[in-house]
Amino acid sequence: MWQDKLKEIIYLLENSKVNEIEASFWGRKYRVVKNPSIIAGGSFSKQSDLAESTVETDDKPTPHKQAITESNDHEKILSPMPGTFYTSSSPESPTYVKIGDEVSKGDTLCIIEAMKIMNEIEAEKDGIIKSVLVDNGQPVEYNQPLFEIE
Repeated sequence: MWQDKLKEIIYLLENSKVNEIEASFWGRKYRVVKNPSIIAGGSFSKQSDLAESTVETDDKPTPHKQAITESNDHEKILSPMPGTFYTSSSPESPTYVKIGDEVSKGDTLCIIEAMKIMNEIEAEKDGIIKSVLVDNGQPVEYNQPLFEIE
């Protein structure tokens, strides 16, 4: 069963501009890399440049975490996966956060839908939302900035 999900991840990777995807499900962490020798910002000159996909697994259960990077006096919260960005759990529900909201570590900030699975993205630290960088319903890529937090 998990092999089917892994095949879906590899299919998504091969049919996108993304070079690497990390996913965690069923107590295992999976990292799929299209071409490990590609340097950020690099491009493919032809289809034959694509290397065979590699898969690394880590049997330890890991909590779902998003990457955070420094940006002047604000930090950007980055997308941990490619998918579709949603500001609330349903169109009728209020948004999880908006500009000026104070958030605590563990608060849900948004949802990213990937492969029909709704993944709640939580705050890694306390702070105030300074900007929302993605519109509701828009596709996002791995490591794409979603929010700025102070």
